Amino acid sequence: MSKARKPIKPLLSKSVLNVPNVLTSARLLLSVGMFALVGFEYYLAGFVVFLVAATTDWLDGYWARKYGQITVLGRILDPFADKVIICGSFVFLVVAPAMAAAPWGLRAWMVVVVIAREMLVTMLRGLIERQGGDFSARWSGKWKMIVQCVAVGASLVYLAYAASSAGAPDWCWCIMILSIWLAVALTIYSGVVYIGAAIRILRPSSDEPA
Repeated sequence: MSKARKPIKPLLSKSVLNVPNVLTSARLLLSVGMFALVGFEYYLAGFVVFLVAATTDWLDGYWARKYGQITVLGRILDPFADKVIICGSFVFLVVAPAMAAAPWGLRAWMVVVVIAREMLVTMLRGLIERQGGDFSARWSGKWKMIVQCVAVGASLVYLAYAASSAGAPDWCWCIMILSIWLAVALTIYSGVVYIGAAIRILRPSSDEPA
């Protein structure tokens, strides 16, 4: 009597359709919704959606580590979703009229720095991991992501206030400016850290022929 074939769906569910990957996919969909809301200047609603999306970022990582559901798809999809929502948020924020009018607010060159850093680190990670090296996230990159999320959230709250008749209070402007500039500084710093790590990994050892 031949053995019964294992069903395909449970295997697929175990390897790909797990909770972390579903949460990551939801974050991508939420980011699209947030971009639409910000584009139509519904900044407060955009802030709420961004807050939910940022929460899924923490939750999917926690779930994957706790229940051993780290997959190849998740390792690719999770950082991609992070880059989409952060880079996309900064792009939509920088074109907001109230942001352009805010002293020391988000500017186009800052967005270029953020996007360039993400592209560079992604390129280095792909190069090193193809060669079998370990290019896991550094703490500087994790703190950079946290502060960038704070900067996006603070900017959305500021724009929501600025769109009202009362205007944005000084404390809101201060939080936005501090978080934006700190996010840019950490973006540059973490980029330098990753470049240094890549150089150390890619540098040929002394016993290798020249």
